[in-house]
Amino acid sequence: MSQKKAIIHPFSPDKSSSRSNPDLRASKASDAGEETEVCQLCFGTGMEFVDGKGVRPCQCRKKRNHSNLIEKARIPFRYENCHFHNYKSQNPTQELAFTYSSRLAMEFPAVERGLVLMGGVGVGKTHLAVSILKGLTERGFTCLFYEFGSLLKEIQDSYNAVSQSSELKVLAPVLEAEILVLDEIGASKPTDWVRDTMAHIINTRYNDKKLTVFTTNFLDKPENTKEETLEDRIGVRLRSRLFEMSKTIVMGGQDYRRRFDKNA
Repeated sequence: MSQKKAIIHPFSPDKSSSRSNPDLRASKASDAGEETEVCQLCFGTGMEFVDGKGVRPCQCRKKRNHSNLIEKARIPFRYENCHFHNYKSQNPTQELAFTYSSRLAMEFPAVERGLVLMGGVGVGKTHLAVSILKGLTERGFTCLFYEFGSLLKEIQDSYNAVSQSSELKVLAPVLEAEILVLDEIGASKPTDWVRDTMAHIINTRYNDKKLTVFTTNFLDKPENTKEETLEDRIGVRLRSRLFEMSKTIVMGGQDYRRRFDKNA
């Protein structure tokens, strides 16, 4: 077989069919002088032939689907390289958090509770939460990541006092995602609006039995009695819901980000 790149040639499709068929859109690109590489396993069909086994979905389709799920998960660029394989536990509490996080990613949906990863800054809470999402997207589940403060800002920016349609549009994927990570819960100033919004999200997912992973810098029993607890930040009722929805794991250790100055 020729080693040249395979090129999709146009079949003179009409405009309406090209909008709904990505292969025909690729044909138009070829017609315009652009060469479009075609998978050498399935030749653009999405199905590959396996000797003695028939046909199966091609690897290129699986990769494309996984890429789409990762994009839809809204994982921040800062954490694009976070995964279980490069998480380094520094103490037993972090090792315990790693064990529960990786187990959740492997055993879902045969799990009933999510996680509350609780601890000071720089102990790896978000790294593990993102790793859970990546592990589950690799298995084909729909996941979503939101830093809670950013979610509140997005809701505020979209708020329509008349119809509230924009607010509902922002919240819909948060409420419906199979697995949701709410990062930095409790970090936003606990106004009535913040608590009402948080209660709506948590109560809806609680009632629908949707898996949720939370991260927070606020502890249930801080060493300094002058520091606020998670209950102080989100209220007694929501903290009670979280106990039932998600297993709490307290992560200790030093802020790993401090090492950047030491290595400079």
